Amino acid sequence: MEDWALIRQLHLAEGVPQAQIARQLGLSRNTVARALRSEGPPVYRQPPRPSAFDGYEARVRAILGEFPSMPASVIAERLGWPGSESWFRKPSATCGSRRTGCPPGTGEWDSFPVLVVVASYSRFITARMLPTRRTPDLLAGMWSLLSGQLGAVPRRLVWDNEAGIGRRNILAEGVAGFCGSLATRIVQLKPFDPESKGIVERANRFLETSFLPGRRFQGPEDFNAQLGEWLVRANQRTVRALGARPADLLELDRRSMLPLPALDPPVGFRQRIRVARDYYTTVLGNDYSIDPIAIDRLVEVHADLDRVRAQLDGMPVADHRRSWGRNGRVTDPEHVRSAARLRTAFQQPRPRAIEDAGILRDLAEYDAFFGIAIDEEPIP
Repeated sequence: MEDWALIRQLHLAEGVPQAQIARQLGLSRNTVARALRSEGPPVYRQPPRPSAFDGYEARVRAILGEFPSMPASVIAERLGWPGSESWFRKPSATCGSRRTGCPPGTGEWDSFPVLVVVASYSRFITARMLPTRRTPDLLAGMWSLLSGQLGAVPRRLVWDNEAGIGRRNILAEGVAGFCGSLATRIVQLKPFDPESKGIVERANRFLETSFLPGRRFQGPEDFNAQLGEWLVRANQRTVRALGARPADLLELDRRSMLPLPALDPPVGFRQRIRVARDYYTTVLGNDYSIDPIAIDRLVEVHADLDRVRAQLDGMPVADHRRSWGRNGRVTDPEHVRSAARLRTAFQQPRPRAIEDAGILRDLAEYDAFFGIAIDEEPIP
């Protein structure tokens, strides 16, 4: 670039001959001639060479076309990129320069809460989607995470002011009994104090940026299945603040926790209900059918995160899959057929009982009792 500018200055502005410029700058005469013929400065163009990213470019463009906000680190994980994320980030950003708007319907699961429990020392993340934020579901969700994923009971469970757990140091109904069964306690934070639960807030942000982008879910069960698979990989990552992986520190964390109780705590929705004539009962926002033989009788109803069951004197009279909707009606076809049989039997006329022949008496016994003499001669 400097030689090109100097050549043009010496020849065009000062009139120095081309041969003298070549001797003065140590260049060939052809180089000087080409510099004077060119209209712009020389540009170095490196011939294209094959790159490891070439095999991923088409798939990266397809993903960014559908999910423009997906981070490069998530794309690299989904595509199985073997190199470093920093090297992958630049070409993927170039592919995303033609990004379009986010397609509709990507937030269809935002209405269901996801309960996240993080071990403070090891940063081990556990999480599960719940049907509601009501107390029975929150307690059942906590027990599911502690027993199924963490494998121990923390000595303290730190919560913000969640209505289903309690507010202003007043626990919701059933929470104290749950804590007593596990020998743990609930620590409620002050309002507007996100710094006190920064560990779980970072885990929530990690879920939003690394798990959710680019995923499709067929239902809550599929969501929890994909979340469980992702958490296995997420807990294998190295946490920079710890210099270790949460999965490697979990066992050390468990040693300072309490063991799981021998008996499961009573969690979920439990209530004793008298069945109405329409043989439906309302459980956590939805109506479920009960066998009509239990009409006008008391049944024990129990609903966990997956099933809704009812028993009449120890006999099952209902077993439904838990509905994740609102104001719905779940009906067992067998209950409908049972109601039809009972209705038909009730509408049939009842036959009158036939009198026992043994109670019939001879009329002569009545005559003898009242002293009436009857001539037994034949009437002419």
